[in-house]
Amino acid sequence: MLYNEKQDDRARRLNWLFLLCISLALVVIANGTARDKSVSKCGSHQEIPVEERLEAEQRLSDLGYWTGPIDGNLDPGSRHALIAFQKVEGRQRTGRLTPPELEALRTAATPLPLQTGYAHVEIDIRRQVLFIVDASGSITHILPVCTGNEKIYVDHGQVHRGHTPKGKFKVLRKISGWRRSSLGLLYYPNYIHEGIAIHGSPTVAVYPDSHGCIRIPMFAAKEFSEITPIGTEVIIYEDR
Repeated sequence: MLYNEKQDDRARRLNWLFLLCISLALVVIANGTARDKSVSKCGSHQEIPVEERLEAEQRLSDLGYWTGPIDGNLDPGSRHALIAFQKVEGRQRTGRLTPPELEALRTAATPLPLQTGYAHVEIDIRRQVLFIVDASGSITHILPVCTGNEKIYVDHGQVHRGHTPKGKFKVLRKISGWRRSSLGLLYYPNYIHEGIAIHGSPTVAVYPDSHGCIRIPMFAAKEFSEITPIGTEVIIYEDR
């Protein structure tokens, strides 16, 4: 009889421990689910409403950054404009519109050109941006660019360095549409020095990564060629 009582007592304890473990497991699962929902909710709060996307695109345009349509869709044109803004302002080059980026846009000012008094193009190698300056000295368009990576490469059996020269140049000649070169395809190239051209490219890295040409986004390449006639001065510099 004593033996049976001990067995019953042990069984009750095991049942109690089992129920306790189940309860603790349910609490852990519930807390984990709550945390997941909290993270998801927090993440959804990071989504930028369409009104603020429109505000960002309009603000980029007002500051001179070359955007796509101002429609709140944040298309590749708007993304390139945001990257150009981040480059000019020394921010992380993500191309992502976040609340901090929107706040930075609200308080930013239009950058100043290196030179004024005549229409020309300026390319800042350090910041990897291009400015189109009008005759009044105002910057009308700002684009992100990708310049020479200073790496050695071989073309037609000759060794070259991916270098973008600095100084004052002029647009010497142009090609409409695509041009196939030994180093790749160039879209609406504007040649300024030997084989160095400002041209559209599907890949415009946020850092120097070309063979020496100045790459600009595809969406702006044709119009850029149209508004920079032969003879347009191009100033390339690294430090102001």
